[in-house]
Amino acid sequence: MATTTSTTTLWAVSDLHAAVKANGARLDEIQPADPSDWLIVAGDVAEKLELVVDVMETLAARFDTVLWVPGNHELFSRSSDRYRGREKYDTLVKAMRQIGVITPEDTYPVFGGVTIAPLFTLYDYSFRGPNLTVEEAVAAAREKNIMMTDEFAIAPFVDIRAWCWDRLAYTTRRLSRIDGPTILINHWPLVQEPVTRLRWSEVGLWCGTRHTRSWAKRYHARAVIYGHLHMPGVTTVDGVEHIEVSLGYPREWQSRPPSAAPVQWPYPVMEVTH
Repeated sequence: MATTTSTTTLWAVSDLHAAVKANGARLDEIQPADPSDWLIVAGDVAEKLELVVDVMETLAARFDTVLWVPGNHELFSRSSDRYRGREKYDTLVKAMRQIGVITPEDTYPVFGGVTIAPLFTLYDYSFRGPNLTVEEAVAAAREKNIMMTDEFAIAPFVDIRAWCWDRLAYTTRRLSRIDGPTILINHWPLVQEPVTRLRWSEVGLWCGTRHTRSWAKRYHARAVIYGHLHMPGVTTVDGVEHIEVSLGYPREWQSRPPSAAPVQWPYPVMEVTH
């Protein structure tokens, strides 16, 4: 008697920027190959809380399991907004849980024997030039008119460095309890190598923290999934693939024809046959 097999795939995307009209059709491409498939969404879905929830609810209806980590755009706020800073993140986590999406605050799920760990680490301006204080590095970037929106839409409402260090301590405690292989998911890259390829090095100030550099090896990562830089591709560090799965803005993805794309999108991170 012949037996049939099926494959469950763990897919990954990031930087959907759903508020951009031209990205809407690309969201329709995020479909499972099998009803059992899982999906990682590695941040920057949108800025407005309601739109983030709407997009994630749509994706949660398509896939068996969906995991989400916040990017900087989810944290953007105005002074008139009801939720800002840490409170906005807490509100997003609550909303994700209500629609069945796994967040960095939930129990890490296991896919094919591998622990899938959604993380939220922020940045602490430590991807900066040598012999510069944080204040000096930010001032130098300001002089060159290279300032990320984070400085106006996140920083006024929370101490970013303190929040980052809180998240680092919280996350290392959780990761240290895992036995066996992992796949780590974060919006910001965990290593600096991809950041060094940015056109303007000053942008690196808002792109992660040096304190996560050893995590992939320390926590037995088979792969690291991230976004933020809008430079999809694979960077191998200490034998571990760090894979950026960003969509980005139309001017970016329209300049990359599918045949020339550096990685498949959505990206198939792992498959399990059963």
